[in-house]
Amino acid sequence: MPDVQFSDAVQQAAHELLVWVGFGTLVGLLAKAIMPGRDPGGTVATLMMGIGGTVIGCGIVSYFYEGKRISPISPLGFAVGTAGAFILLFFYRLLGGYLFREGGTAPPTARRPFYRRWGTRVTYDD
Repeated sequence: MPDVQFSDAVQQAAHELLVWVGFGTLVGLLAKAIMPGRDPGGTVATLMMGIGGTVIGCGIVSYFYEGKRISPISPLGFAVGTAGAFILLFFYRLLGGYLFREGGTAPPTARRPFYRRWGTRVTYDD
C-alpha cells in the first residue's frame, strides 16, 4: 500500500511543477509582450522570469491575505504573476543597461542582426 501513496505524491508534485512551468511561460511571454522595446534574453530567460514573477506575485498576495493560497491557475494568480514578471523584466533591463547608459548619453538603439541583403553590392575604390 505505501507504493500507491508514494505514486500519488510523485504524481501531485509533477502536476504542480508542470502547472508552474506552463503558467510561468505564459506569464513571461505576456510580460514581454506588454513591455515595449527589444528584450534581452531568450526562451530560458522568459521561462525563468515568468516563473519567478509568478512566485513573487502570488507570494506577495498570499502574504497580505493570511491563510489564503494563491494558485497561478486562478485569474488573480495570473494577473499578479504577470505583474511580478513585468517588474522582473523592468529590473532585468535596468541592470542590463538597456534603459540608459552612464554619462547621460542616450539609450542604446536596438541591435540589428548581422546579415547581408541579397542584391546589395559593396565596391571599394583604391
